[in-house]
Amino acid sequence: MPPTPPRAKRLPWKAWITDSRLLLAAKTSLAVGIAWFVAPFVPGVGAEYPYYAPLGALISMTPTLMSSVRMSLQTLASLAIGMLLAGAVIVFSEPNLVTIALVVGLGTLIAGLRWIKAGGDYVPVAALFVLIIGGPDADSYSLGYLVQMTVGVAVGLLVNLAIFPPLRVTAAVLRLGEFRALLARHLDEMASALVEAWPPEHEEWATRSDILRSTADEVRAAIIDADDSRKGNPRARLHHRDMTDDYSDLYDLETITFHVRDLTDVIAASIWERQFAADLPEHTREPLSEALRAIGAVLIARNAGDDTADAVAAADAALQTALSRLDDSRDSSPSSLSTAASAAISARRIVAIMAQRAGEKNDDA
Repeated sequence: MPPTPPRAKRLPWKAWITDSRLLLAAKTSLAVGIAWFVAPFVPGVGAEYPYYAPLGALISMTPTLMSSVRMSLQTLASLAIGMLLAGAVIVFSEPNLVTIALVVGLGTLIAGLRWIKAGGDYVPVAALFVLIIGGPDADSYSLGYLVQMTVGVAVGLLVNLAIFPPLRVTAAVLRLGEFRALLARHLDEMASALVEAWPPEHEEWATRSDILRSTADEVRAAIIDADDSRKGNPRARLHHRDMTDDYSDLYDLETITFHVRDLTDVIAASIWERQFAADLPEHTREPLSEALRAIGAVLIARNAGDDTADAVAAADAALQTALSRLDDSRDSSPSSLSTAASAAISARRIVAIMAQRAGEKNDDA
């Protein structure tokens, strides 16, 4: 049995520090402290409400610089809208049971708008605060509230920008590598199960289908987050990376995962008759096993940074052997042949994806 595919490399310690939750906590604490120190020096009515500056700093601190900007702007816009709603009540009516309920309800509806969704919850909050806390001084309270929140947001953004603004690219690339390693190990375990005495002793792979799907979702989220972390980030200029290939790799792995899950269902059904009846002829199992091992080897080579052309050619040759064995099975029952054909088609589609990717790499070279 070939060795278990190696795990992807661990996240470098420098990247771990700059991406860690601990750093975010430290930066948030610093931003809140600076905002609290600066707040009393704000001129005008804002000096009467210094406690809103730390809140603004807290709101602005999110894992990536661009998400901080987005959250900050949307929150300030939400506050302004909420204050306008409260102002309308004060101008045309007065705060009472009905008007407060209507304003909060309307603010909650506005909070659900797509363009303001990240900070939208502050629309009804701001309206309620102005009406209840501001009272007769609603105008000065609104101005002081908004000014101090803006001061806190500005402090938070400056701290986030100045101190290791998160750049998640390294972590996302390593997640891609871990995903390939997981798929390679899964293929290797299925290949082993095909040539062991049935039923095989190890069946963890047969229950991993949902894990493969959830891992694909997590990796996609990591890639999107990494791409977002590059926007407006000065560190991205020092660590430039075109993530086009990473998105292409992700798409390929998601498609491969779909076919691997299909393979898993077919082989598991052949062994344990789960979900549906399937019969995989014994003489087709060994060549199919070799094909799955060869496909896994392509993923391992890709993780190692090697040229995958030879590994893809070996996988295609192993698959052709399996298909030839299937062509020689004319005496087998149609139901058995359909099971083997289903597995072979899934494997063929995976190899086709890998061959296309290897060809694109060679063209680029």
